[in-house]
Amino acid sequence: MTATTADVWLPYPAEEIDGLPDGPNYLFWNGGPDFPADPADCAYYVVPYMQGPEVAQRPLAAMSGVQVVQTLSAGIDHVEPGLPLLPAGVRLCNAKGVHEASTAELTLALILASLRGFPGFVHGQDKEEWRSGFYPALADKSVLIVGYGSIGSAIEDRLAPFECARVARVARSARTTARGPVHTLDDLPALLPEADVVILSTPLNPSTQGLVGADFLAAMPDGALLVNVARGGVVDTKALLSELESGRLRAALDVTDPEPLPQGHPLWHAPNVLITPHVGGSTSAFEPRAKRLLADQLTRFAAGEPVRNVVATTG
Repeated sequence: MTATTADVWLPYPAEEIDGLPDGPNYLFWNGGPDFPADPADCAYYVVPYMQGPEVAQRPLAAMSGVQVVQTLSAGIDHVEPGLPLLPAGVRLCNAKGVHEASTAELTLALILASLRGFPGFVHGQDKEEWRSGFYPALADKSVLIVGYGSIGSAIEDRLAPFECARVARVARSARTTARGPVHTLDDLPALLPEADVVILSTPLNPSTQGLVGADFLAAMPDGALLVNVARGGVVDTKALLSELESGRLRAALDVTDPEPLPQGHPLWHAPNVLITPHVGGSTSAFEPRAKRLLADQLTRFAAGEPVRNVVATTG
């Protein structure tokens, strides 16, 4: 089986993706109960988007000939546990370049809505109450971005016009950018006390699981806002609830732990929290960017060229 004759599993019908190369046998599968063909014949597997880890990992054990597993998400935590089921040398690629615009837009929306009191205005409208007053502005705030990859950088792009006092950056590795230094997680104890707004845009992995626990939150100043557009597991929900219920901190969350947040969970009605249902990447900007990524990746694959966005290789 060569790349040009291989089975490629797509979550879109092939005719809906402009620019796909001729040659591969394109098969549509978006997580339905029946596979489109024998998984053993699949060479390039595009994981169905937002269908959960059970769907993402279901065919992996039978994919003995797969060469590339492609997610349409920036995160890979829904696929990663299934990687040991795959043969050696399989490349796992993420969707870098697809979600930056949408996620950065939502991040700014969450910050502005939370600071300016939009949840209270909506409740006031429901009750026909005119809730005027003074509210915090983003201008003159110090912002800390924890997770300064492509999404973190896109968030800072959109913060630029808002006259923030300072933007600090944290990532796995220290480096220098055109905007300034990027610190490591070890620097958080020194950075958190100065941060009025803390944005989480980090991947979920062993070093970030539960990163935002009681100590992290206690280091944030009174009245600070925590914004999570990363993964729910980055935050210790119990510790966050304690800070919210005390009234000391505020939060705007696009992701939660558990997720989906079940009915009756105390986070739904905690004070000073704004919750959106994991819609950071789910906008009209997603599909055209996802399809462009797939066309580019599969053109490379069919030509025997290196694919982009490789984040892991099975061994």
